[in-house]
Amino acid sequence: MTTSKPARAMQFTLFETPIGWCGVAWSDRGIAGVQLPEGNQAQTRARMVRRFGRDGEVKPPAKIAGAIEAIAALLSGERRDLSEISLDMDGVGDFESRVYDVARQIPPGETISYGELAARLGQRDLARSVGQALGRNPFPIVVPCHRVVASSGKLGGFSARGGAATKLRLLNIEGARRKDQLGLFDDAGELGFDPAAAASHLRAADPMLARIIDAVGPCRLELKRTASLFGALAEAIVYQQLSGSAAATIHARVCALFPHPYGGLTADGIARATDAKLRGAGLSAAKLLSLRDLARRARAGEIPSLAEARTMEDAALIERLTAVRGIGRWTVEMLLIFRLGRPDVLPVDDYGVRKGFAVAARKRDLPAPKDLAKHGERWAPYRSVASWYLWRAAERESRAVRD
Repeated sequence: MTTSKPARAMQFTLFETPIGWCGVAWSDRGIAGVQLPEGNQAQTRARMVRRFGRDGEVKPPAKIAGAIEAIAALLSGERRDLSEISLDMDGVGDFESRVYDVARQIPPGETISYGELAARLGQRDLARSVGQALGRNPFPIVVPCHRVVASSGKLGGFSARGGAATKLRLLNIEGARRKDQLGLFDDAGELGFDPAAAASHLRAADPMLARIIDAVGPCRLELKRTASLFGALAEAIVYQQLSGSAAATIHARVCALFPHPYGGLTADGIARATDAKLRGAGLSAAKLLSLRDLARRARAGEIPSLAEARTMEDAALIERLTAVRGIGRWTVEMLLIFRLGRPDVLPVDDYGVRKGFAVAARKRDLPAPKDLAKHGERWAPYRSVASWYLWRAAERESRAVRD
């Protein structure tokens, strides 16, 4: 990403994402630049000032705020199409502009090679030039240069802070895979229930929740891809008790220890890695022990495959997986909702769900888990969807307080 001084002043803002504090700058033509995270918020702001001017930090207008929301959602694992976001291409050369147009057509979860992108331009011999153009990309994420990899299957370069580890993290968030590799839910289709029917049921069952449903709109619950159940649990262990950005950085470092960019972490890989290597990636001693226990159990056949997990009852899967050091009931509940698409899970200990219930009930105090469970009986068999709406209610309240 270019760090040269801007030819003209731009307005910009910072926003928090699961990978850290990002920045976006804009003009009346559209987004003029995106900054991926530096070491912390202050460093990201300093980089934005160098790129776009010292006096430009302001609250974004509605159109830019919508683009920021879409970028943050994509980095949270939601499948968002950013190809309609307007870009200010002032100063971008004709060749780079063509490269970026083609790159924007690559959907989340897919990758192509530099050579394939050059071929789509009708110039197969310009793969190196394509790589150089992507290295100068001022609009990362919106122009998804991280989805372009080497023909060998290796990641290739990435000019953002963290280099290949950051690129790998972005691909992992999107569930990217080779074209010949089956994704987690490719053979499972969409959710095993109709979210619209679930919302209708909840609206009729609970007037209190109906107000939240009407305010939020259609349920957009989506499954998050992962290469294996082991990989999903390993990621959950890494993320425990850390901010999203810190956890994302450590998880990317752990993944980068292993050569294959698409298959994710494996039990054999963790078992072979030395303690020093894993601790060097940022894992705490406790998390290292948890990953070791997870790997040991997986190699012993105690961790079900994805196919087996899909056939197991919720309670049986919770019992099986909470035997792993560092895996609690909440972690498995998140897996049931967001990885397996189970319709009737209510994580009563989750702060966001409890906060959303307090918002919906117009009460200051959070409900006790047992009281939430009792009230939630009326939401069956769609308590996962009810939880999704309560999370949205909590988020809306938080934004209102900040504004």
